[in-house]
Amino acid sequence: MGDATLAVEKDSSGVITGSEKLDPSNPLFLNSADSPGMNLINMSFDGTNYGNWRRGVLISLSAKNKLVFINGKYPKPTANAPLFTQWVRCNDMVIAWLLNSLSKDIAESVIYSQTAEELWKELEQRYGQSDGTKMFQLQRDLSSISQGTSDIASYFTRLKRIWDQMKELNTFMNCSCDCSCGAKEHNFKMNEDQQLIQFLMGLNEVYSSIRGNILMMKPLPTTA
Repeated sequence: MGDATLAVEKDSSGVITGSEKLDPSNPLFLNSADSPGMNLINMSFDGTNYGNWRRGVLISLSAKNKLVFINGKYPKPTANAPLFTQWVRCNDMVIAWLLNSLSKDIAESVIYSQTAEELWKELEQRYGQSDGTKMFQLQRDLSSISQGTSDIASYFTRLKRIWDQMKELNTFMNCSCDCSCGAKEHNFKMNEDQQLIQFLMGLNEVYSSIRGNILMMKPLPTTA
């Protein structure tokens, strides 16, 4: 993390001090808009929908260039390091942002975490689920979803949310190689067709004739 230009000197006790001029690309950089009272995301985690909350936090911290404070990639420097004070300041800022995005009860249970990484790991261990459990829940939700009283746009949005979450959990390797046999395109089209059929299956019966006409098309259209 050598993105800082430092005017380094030693005080009378020999401890290194310094005045830092940090480049904005440095994770230790804080701008004037950053404050402990800032809301990181527009939702508060209350013990439910951990995956959605987690995703929102990761996006926001990435935008702030502060992911290194929860993933362990910027460990706490030694107390006499020139950037020690600034690291502590940023770490406390990230902790404050995380606490602001938690319900009162959950925030109180992790408020004594010494680092943002420690706080994050505690929440991951407590509320994170295995990929198998998540996939089971998503498949169960997908099998029971239908249009009901929703309009088509709202119904499709609910499906799309589940599809996107399942895509995040997909453990199959995405091949970037040139394919001459057409298998990659075939598998992609199969996935699109499956999503279309799931969408059509949940439509209300008033759309049965339209559904039949779509199923007669060859090739099937996409849901996009």
